[in-house]
Amino acid sequence: MSQWISSNLGYPRIGANREWKKALESFWAGKVSESDFLAELKGIRLGHLRLQQEKGIDLIPVGDFSLYDHVLDTSTMFGIVPKRYGYEGGEVSLDTYYAMARGNDQAAASEMTKWFNTNYHYIVPELADANPSLTVNRPLHAYLEAKQELGIEGKPVLLGLYTFLKLSKGYADTELPSLVERFLPLYCEVLSELQQAGVEWVQIDEPSLVTDIPAEDWKQIERIYEELNKVAPELKIILQTYFEAVGDYEKVVSLPVQGIGLDLVHGGEANLVHIREYGFPEDKVLAAGLIDGRNIWRSDLTERIQVIKELGKIVSPDRLIIQPSSSLLHTPVSLAKEDALLPVLRNSLAFAEEKLDEIQLLVKWAAEDENVIQEALAENRKALTELNTSVFRSNGTVREAVNNLDESSFVRKSDFSTRHAAQQKRFNLPILPTTTIGSFPQTAEVRKARRHWRNGQLDNQQYEAFVDEQTKEWIDIQEELGLDVLVHGEFERTDMVEFFGEKLGGFAFTSGGWVQSYGSRCVKPPIIFGDVVYQEPMTLRETVYAQSLTKKPVKGMLTGPVTILNWSFVRTDIPRSEVAYQIGLALREEVEALESAGIEMIQVDEPALREGLPLKKADHESYLTDSVKAFKLSTSSVNDTTQIHTHMCYCEFHDVIDSIEAMDADVISLETSRSHGELIENFKTQTYDKGIGLGVYDIHSPRVPSVEEMKEVVVSALDVLDPELFWINPDCGLKTRGKEETVAALRNMVAAAGEARNQIQVPSL
Repeated sequence: MSQWISSNLGYPRIGANREWKKALESFWAGKVSESDFLAELKGIRLGHLRLQQEKGIDLIPVGDFSLYDHVLDTSTMFGIVPKRYGYEGGEVSLDTYYAMARGNDQAAASEMTKWFNTNYHYIVPELADANPSLTVNRPLHAYLEAKQELGIEGKPVLLGLYTFLKLSKGYADTELPSLVERFLPLYCEVLSELQQAGVEWVQIDEPSLVTDIPAEDWKQIERIYEELNKVAPELKIILQTYFEAVGDYEKVVSLPVQGIGLDLVHGGEANLVHIREYGFPEDKVLAAGLIDGRNIWRSDLTERIQVIKELGKIVSPDRLIIQPSSSLLHTPVSLAKEDALLPVLRNSLAFAEEKLDEIQLLVKWAAEDENVIQEALAENRKALTELNTSVFRSNGTVREAVNNLDESSFVRKSDFSTRHAAQQKRFNLPILPTTTIGSFPQTAEVRKARRHWRNGQLDNQQYEAFVDEQTKEWIDIQEELGLDVLVHGEFERTDMVEFFGEKLGGFAFTSGGWVQSYGSRCVKPPIIFGDVVYQEPMTLRETVYAQSLTKKPVKGMLTGPVTILNWSFVRTDIPRSEVAYQIGLALREEVEALESAGIEMIQVDEPALREGLPLKKADHESYLTDSVKAFKLSTSSVNDTTQIHTHMCYCEFHDVIDSIEAMDADVISLETSRSHGELIENFKTQTYDKGIGLGVYDIHSPRVPSVEEMKEVVVSALDVLDPELFWINPDCGLKTRGKEETVAALRNMVAAAGEARNQIQVPSL
């Protein structure tokens, strides 16, 4: 390379109009054939490659596109299919592939959890009794397709063996060396075939290298890359890390690869410190992640150029690649249709397409004199300055309220045992009370009504009447099913974060800023661009109406401050903890409004608390302390008789159980089904002395579990948990499920609770 070149690490799969999502759901519904489905996805995939080609990206990733999830792709590429799916070898069929992701009538779906500290979910590989074999060389197929169809010499992307194994389950730590030996020949085969096909660059993603790596693992990491380099010496391997700084910098840059990818945005300062202190190997290329791949703000290009200048003192131009900090999978596709945003905000944003332009601008600066791009740099500085000095970022009342917080702002009036006794007397619930997590099916009719309301075809009164009809229907259904604690169904809500952000000051919303969460599930994260301000009650009308329809308690349903924070695109000019406290203060006002209106069960969901956990243990305590305080700030002012619930889903809880307990919620519900009882095992060694509900069935699968299947979960849990504190509920909200399957599953859940009550000898209170 005679000058710095540009690269990308991955592109959003979903398409500018979510055409990928629509194709998947049409195929699952049986509306299109498999061949037509695959042809449609090929068109989407080639369109993404063509766009990057037109943007002038030198190293275009291929193989980052997926039919569902890139970790699941890696599993099936190596024939890692659990026995319950009836797989007999060879290339994995689409039916089996999607059964692993979604479940089917014969088998439960594989576990799903968060991809490091993002809101993207991956399908967890199950390695128990694994007999890996190379079923198909996906990176090779992707490379050949791009070359033959578009003339692109792509950069195949492959999930690294070490990260793949660390993300998997079903083996003991001591088995890692033997697993490396079983999988390494397959990785060697993949790379050997890539080399034979004429591939120049290959990107091997190893984000696990930014975590705390056990000392004993380094022998395996070195073994992997020594062998890969030996079998494919003509390949140029970029060992790609992201989401944080690498902790073992000297070991990472000493690995026998031709390039090292470092995130110079998230953990960037620590990576820069390492480069300054230890230098960078003269026989390697530095793939510098200079543009934020996880947030939507324009880069401060002047500041980024200063970083390039510093790198240039250590790394020669022929050894530097300019790229995003991570795959752009985590950002929306394009700003093209976002004309409704405030100009001061829109001018400060960059989605995936715009980030590619930023990369090219930095490359252009590197190739030419700085004066050539002065106009672009001046426009960049002007846009960022206008946002930072806007009135939206200087609300004196909010800033003062945060500054005036003291320890009493975060503490309930009484301890849990006192509150529990008061709440039992107040609600008189049976043992093993049943409830749901909050939402009920968002049918086509519900979505149509919301769409008509938003475009003015329904006025507010008509829309509220429609929501009330849906609420009444589902209150009646819950009564008929025999649930003990009811919910209003959340028919007025699109997304659990977006709904609240629309009613709070300091938030903004895009028209097409969608990102993939899991499978075809896409979310449109709010943008927190200013100080967060409580403006008016957000959930009061619907909750009070639902409570008027029944004598059973109806839970008020709120999304917690940490989840709103973690599931939004967040301003970067103040600490995230300060933003969390601002949200917590706003939610506190809503909690108090509900309590004043007679709603004495209030659920403040925090499904994203664990996913925001920093990737290095040294940073855990600070994050968890701030997160717990933000939650308690939202909930601590209520009376003893008001029961605070919270909910968390799809993550590992054992390492944060102390913080969960410190949140001091009266009842917490946790996912259980997809982890196949592993959480229950954790409670054999860890205690939890407050109300708890372990989800008894998986709501992300269309299958309806039997009464016996759910009862087994309950009985297993009661071996380690106090039955007087145990609740029975699904894993998560039910908005994505159909009405018939929802009613059938809940009917079985209530029956399972009844049988379990009869099986334990504890009187109802």
